Amino acid sequence: MTEDDILKALKNVINPDTKKDIVSLNMVADIKIHGKNIALTIMVPMTSAPYKGEINEQCENVIRELAQDASVNVNVTFTSKVNSKRSLHETVLPKVKNIIAVVSGKGGVGKSTVAANLALALAKDGVKVGLMDADIYGPSAPIMFGLRGDRPMMAEIEGKGKIVPLEKFGIKVMSIGFLVDERQAVVWRGPMVSSAVRQFVTDVYWDELDYLIIDMPPGTGDIHLTLMQLVPVTGVIIVTTPQDVALADAKKGIAMFSQAQLDAPIIGLVENMAYFTPAELPENKYYIFGKEGGKRLASEYDLNFLGQIPLVQSIREGGDKGIPVMLSEDSVSKKAFLDFSDEVAKQIYIQNKSSRSL
Repeated sequence: MTEDDILKALKNVINPDTKKDIVSLNMVADIKIHGKNIALTIMVPMTSAPYKGEINEQCENVIRELAQDASVNVNVTFTSKVNSKRSLHETVLPKVKNIIAVVSGKGGVGKSTVAANLALALAKDGVKVGLMDADIYGPSAPIMFGLRGDRPMMAEIEGKGKIVPLEKFGIKVMSIGFLVDERQAVVWRGPMVSSAVRQFVTDVYWDELDYLIIDMPPGTGDIHLTLMQLVPVTGVIIVTTPQDVALADAKKGIAMFSQAQLDAPIIGLVENMAYFTPAELPENKYYIFGKEGGKRLASEYDLNFLGQIPLVQSIREGGDKGIPVMLSEDSVSKKAFLDFSDEVAKQIYIQNKSSRSL
């Protein structure tokens, strides 16, 4: 067997997510042959992807069939690969592969909690992640990451003064909360807010990132328009809770980002506080805000449903203590966020693949 023989055989291995073969998807990174030992590397959006076992089994079967020898040892290693549809000549955030805006039609749905834990869940896979807290009037990142009172440094990058984001838990973080006293209200008119957001994009040294998560303010206003016009956003995640009053506002967010002129595709919708699960009864689910309203909304608008995040006490406690739930021992919440981040990474990978990928 040669590498070409194996590569040809691997064209029969189908990715369950995309229904295309792993060779045409450029998922095969490396093939090594040592007698009856065959090793290959498969690149996936997230190494926690649930379909790895199926791909592994298919690879073993087609290679053993090619060799006509059931004793051939096939060792498949999975590694994460983050693709991008951005060109090499981008002037804004040129080293950032994917820019994801996390939005909600109204406040109080846990958007910042979702954004922070999404960033951490993605980073668990070893990729480079940044979090931009663009909620100028109500910044949450300093509290949620235990960075209250910390201040970013300045550095000269390529002859220009740049703000260096703070780093915590392997995430680069920038927030207006690092620049103003938390006891002071940010009483700014629209142009000043837009200017601050512009600075977070152009004057902060984000360097190389696989994902930049932007925690947007609630609603559909000035900051959203400014950012969409300034930044080539890969996609938008809509956060809602199950009850009708939240769904009504989520529809406004969907309507805003569905406008062709914004050029910001909606990656999907996530339902936060989907059900209450008490710590002592982790198998129990109490639908105190209604059941599956977000799931129905996603179906109504033909959007990807990215998952359900439970209402668990440790999520609130972790945010208040500066240790997000993704870093806690709460297996229920961690699994929910990991499943959510897997789905986000998968949808971005598919979306980028259908565009001009790098």
